[in-house]
Amino acid sequence: MKEFVISEVKSETAILVGLITKKQDERKTNEYLDELAFLAETAGAVVVKRFTQKLDQAHQVTYIGKGKLEEIKHYIQAEEDEDREVGMAIFDDELSAKQIRNIEQELKIKILDRTSLILDIFAMRAQTANAKTQVELAQYKYMLPRLQRLWTHLERQGGGSGAGGGKGMVGLRGPGETQLEMDRRIILSRMSLLKERLAEIDKQKSTQRKNRGRLIRVALVGYTNVGKSTLMNLLAKSEVFAENKLFATLDTTVRKVIIENLPFLLSDTVGFIRKLPTDLIDSFKSTLDEVREADLLVHVVDISHPDFEEQIEVVNKTLAEIGAGGKPTMLLFNKIDAYTYIKKDEDDLTPRTRENWTLEELMQTWMAKMEDNCLFISAREKTGIEQFRTTLYERVKELHVQKYPYNDFLFQKYDDGIEN
Repeated sequence: MKEFVISEVKSETAILVGLITKKQDERKTNEYLDELAFLAETAGAVVVKRFTQKLDQAHQVTYIGKGKLEEIKHYIQAEEDEDREVGMAIFDDELSAKQIRNIEQELKIKILDRTSLILDIFAMRAQTANAKTQVELAQYKYMLPRLQRLWTHLERQGGGSGAGGGKGMVGLRGPGETQLEMDRRIILSRMSLLKERLAEIDKQKSTQRKNRGRLIRVALVGYTNVGKSTLMNLLAKSEVFAENKLFATLDTTVRKVIIENLPFLLSDTVGFIRKLPTDLIDSFKSTLDEVREADLLVHVVDISHPDFEEQIEVVNKTLAEIGAGGKPTMLLFNKIDAYTYIKKDEDDLTPRTRENWTLEELMQTWMAKMEDNCLFISAREKTGIEQFRTTLYERVKELHVQKYPYNDFLFQKYDDGIEN
């Protein structure tokens, strides 16, 4: 079983490995590897090379074929001969215990998959006890089907540092119990404890939400690194952590915002990503409750990303999975200052693709679909922010009158100080 140590990714060189399949062409694979490289960079690794292979599907034993595995092995050895050590190989899909074991035996370096890399980043980003507990539970869910050779690690975990400590596991081993059974029992025991903690946190957060009074709740949702936290800082005049890295925000932050005379609650939530593990979504249930209980979703999209339409689909699918589909939603295209397009030559008779559309053409397309539920802004340049504030005011006012018809919000006084 893999040991989760943040330093194992930091300042190490890495190679990336992905597959080109019938369901995932070369262009899509390269996009996924671009994202995987960004994940690796966020975790502190330096990517030195990428490897791809065309296969109908992943090999059950080694993920890639024997020949490709040999090619990677020779590359690692050649780098070592030049005193350039390759610290790890990161695979773009989730690997089974068998695949990890077999690949490690061949390459003799650390093996990570996309899921374990995301979990490492989450462990680095977790600040509050709530986030740390959720990450630890997700890590154990990942570990459970991959138990191998980590008895000493589990023994340390049982001693109780982690998110919430814990009592030592000495004396738990029963007669005739194998190491694997013991590992499994320790993990299940720890998971049970973490679930109890999260249930208690859920109860506390539910009470907090009930005590927030008659205020409409607006949640910022979207793919990771689309600018939600920057937008939160603009609207709430707060200092929510924001940077150009994936998963900069893990803990949901809630602020009271007043536009004109209308107060409402605004929450900034964890970003979604392609191939996000279901176990991770399950573990972050209490964080995502802010999304489930929101009256209005503001779906923030990075329009400068070449694959933003798939990112929209990923977010919508994830929202449906957590029971937040079908809510009133505004689509907010951010980063219009970074949008670029490829102008076709006049003698180029091939059909235009989305990459050839100007921003104005793209705006007309989406605005025709969603009318005034679709806006275009640059949070960094503060372009279109006033129009967004005005539209958001109208949406919140409409929802407030529907939900609290007898509550005269124009003259109500509300308490400040709503946070995490």
